[in-house]
Amino acid sequence: MRFTHLLLGLPVAALLAGIARRPAPAETFDLLIEHVNVVDVATGQLRPDQTVAVKAGKIVRVGPAGQARYQARKKLDGTGRFLLPGLWDMHVHFRGGDSLAAANKKSLTLYLAHGITTVRDCGGDITPRIFEWRREEDAGTLAGPRIFTSGPKIDGPGATWPGSLEVVTPAQVSRALDSLQKLRVDFVKIYDSKISGDAYLETISQAEKRGMKTTGHMPYSVTLVEAVNRGLDATEHLYYVFKSCSSKEDSLTALVRNSLSTPKPLGLFAMLPAVYDTYSPAAAQRIFRLMASHHTAAVPTLAIGKTLAELGENNHAHDSLLAYIDPKIQATYAKRLGSARQQSAAARAFTQKLEARFMTLVPQMQAAGVTILAGSDSGPFNSFTYPGASLQDELVLLVQAGLTPAQALRAATLNGAEFMGVAARSGSVAEGKDGDLLLLAANPLTNIANVKKIVAVVARGKVYQRADLGRMMAAIKNK
Repeated sequence: MRFTHLLLGLPVAALLAGIARRPAPAETFDLLIEHVNVVDVATGQLRPDQTVAVKAGKIVRVGPAGQARYQARKKLDGTGRFLLPGLWDMHVHFRGGDSLAAANKKSLTLYLAHGITTVRDCGGDITPRIFEWRREEDAGTLAGPRIFTSGPKIDGPGATWPGSLEVVTPAQVSRALDSLQKLRVDFVKIYDSKISGDAYLETISQAEKRGMKTTGHMPYSVTLVEAVNRGLDATEHLYYVFKSCSSKEDSLTALVRNSLSTPKPLGLFAMLPAVYDTYSPAAAQRIFRLMASHHTAAVPTLAIGKTLAELGENNHAHDSLLAYIDPKIQATYAKRLGSARQQSAAARAFTQKLEARFMTLVPQMQAAGVTILAGSDSGPFNSFTYPGASLQDELVLLVQAGLTPAQALRAATLNGAEFMGVAARSGSVAEGKDGDLLLLAANPLTNIANVKKIVAVVARGKVYQRADLGRMMAAIKNK
């Protein structure tokens, strides 16, 4: 009996031993990028010969190639190529009312085709459409970048931009913020066309108490020091930072305040020559240190500044990207173009001189510890500032201004994710983060213009290779 039992047990033991020796089935990923150089945007260094795996829209493996064999539904050979997180454009606009909603929607393709996988919409009048696009993107029925939005802007009575929430009193500020919270916007954008200094500061204070992030322009009747001390999270463009770089800021601010009750109140553009003439390096360092200590970021938008400064002398009629801008949006370019052509030679020269000065502020802010965010200001009414391409131009200008390519890349990736409070899931190539990636043919750390050499874009884990992007672009091309 015992002998028979042992004989019967032998095949079972042998079978179990065979199972133990057999390798476990390899995990199957949705996407595998092999032997690629990963750009670490946190350190500005390269991690060569890496394997990056994506599954269910998330990065699930990042590590040296060759350590394990993986299966994937799609593989990309990353040999000699460079992988970084998808770019963020931290200042765009979707606007123009319902008649321009479909035209705005086409720009989503332009952003994606240029490697931008996240955008921050800084105020407009088609907020319901934006939320609709976000739902479509989440459902996988629309290709485009992730969208953060402020919803309608906050401004004063008779605001320049349609759809703005007009405030004067603290009670009106409270109601405006109530409405934005009901919309579940991602931040508060304040504009400066008509808002009073008191209402501006009140908006920041109330938003701060609600835990709402604030950003925007600033009336020249207020100092940036006041705004930063109230809790302003970011300042858009450099006009307002520049005013605080004046050795006479207090007296210039008082001049603006005193003019508000006159028939011709002084505004930003009237004051810029005086601000320029009183620029003080010491004052600049003071405001930069204050911004850094309060974590107030800056969005330079150098590319649109350059485009608009040269608008009167450059002919954009043959721009290749114009073919992808809906005619209805092209029509919105006319006002700025007409104004530029009527500008005097002296005014044009000052504008270009001002933009050159703005360029010098960027590396100083970076050195002082101010967070720089890359933004293009692309959208309707901003003439020839093309969605997608203008963010690439912004990176080139940030480097020309004095940032390193690594610093510029961080401004367009991790800095944006940190600013929006989502760095735990986005903004770098790391396990657990969103599968939003940009694969390049050349190293952007040696030449920032290499961000234009796109091999593939990965958005929400889905791969768009050059041929795919070309077909998407063709679909929105003007007939």
